[in-house]
Amino acid sequence: MKLARTIRFDESDENVFSRPAEPGEWAIPGGFEFSNWGEADLVGKARQAFANGWLGLGSFGRSTFVAVAKIEQNELDSLKNKLSEHFVRVYGAPSVEVAREVAAGEIAFMTELAEDHAPNTLLTVSRSLTEAGVSEAFRAISPAEADIDIVAVHGTLD
Repeated sequence: MKLARTIRFDESDENVFSRPAEPGEWAIPGGFEFSNWGEADLVGKARQAFANGWLGLGSFGRSTFVAVAKIEQNELDSLKNKLSEHFVRVYGAPSVEVAREVAAGEIAFMTELAEDHAPNTLLTVSRSLTEAGVSEAFRAISPAEADIDIVAVHGTLD
């Protein structure tokens, strides 16, 4: 089974997200956070989180990139519990038991998204507001396609 882990190539996530995810956290798209948002909510760092942030399941911060990785069933179960508790604490779900079904669905969506990709494939998310709500699009960059310019910070030694 596969999921994805947050990855950080440079310090940009620390600058563009109000709460950056830590490198190596398991992640899901986390678009539910924006379900009641409108154009007025899309300002500053919140706009960046909406536009292309993955949700880390350790810090509940955001990351620009995730990389596909293998995950064990016991880790998935732990993530479902953690996300269920987050739904109760942050979104007011009536109980962990009720929230668990939604959490399981969010994680299942991510495992389906990751399953057809090789480990270390980079994934990006792009969101927009539509008449019907939040629209998400995903892009995969295989390790063989990754150009050094995607991940390198260029400079001089002077």
